[in-house]
Amino acid sequence: MTVGTDRPSAHLNIDELQLEDGQAEKQHLRILIANERAERLELLSRVVVEMGHTVIARELNVEEVGQLTRQERPDVALVGLGESSEHALDHITRIVQESTCPVIALLHTDDTAFVSEAAKRGIFAYITHGEPSEIQSAIDIVLRRFADFHNLEGAFGRRAVIERAKGILMERHGVADKDGFYLLRRHSQTTGLKVFDIAQAILDTHLLLPPRASEAVLGSGSALD
Repeated sequence: MTVGTDRPSAHLNIDELQLEDGQAEKQHLRILIANERAERLELLSRVVVEMGHTVIARELNVEEVGQLTRQERPDVALVGLGESSEHALDHITRIVQESTCPVIALLHTDDTAFVSEAAKRGIFAYITHGEPSEIQSAIDIVLRRFADFHNLEGAFGRRAVIERAKGILMERHGVADKDGFYLLRRHSQTTGLKVFDIAQAILDTHLLLPPRASEAVLGSGSALD
């Protein structure tokens, strides 16, 4: 197992795949396989099934792979590099755009240019040679990385929502940055709601509120009181 393009990478020689005797059964996964060569699809499908997983789709056609990904929602997608690197890259792009599963690229030889472009399009790993156990190890790592990626993406998304809500409160109440967050936190403590949920409610409803008056009314008091 090696690391490439800042993502986990295993090595696989698809022409020489043979299952090891007594290979331990792994988590049962639903896997999509895409390759422009029918014989490669068939070979890899047999290997994946013998590894204890389900092949939910085998696709040659780039135009259909995105729709299949959206409909079937696989756990992992394996995309093979056939005669045309552009064909494989198009497969990767269509699958990644659906954001439902990580993509592992399968190569027969090291191809730095292809790996670099595939990484830009969103693969989580590439495999060039090895045993089925290494494929499984790569899948396990990729699934963990994919989960971590979505958790991190969710954390960034939540922070962005809170920052936007804080900005709205600062504008409406004419308060400083730290006071905008104080309003959110105080309301959270009062209501028992999460800060994120309150922030999301502010974003969902603030357009319904009248604009802030250009001049504060004397004696109206402060939102922080």
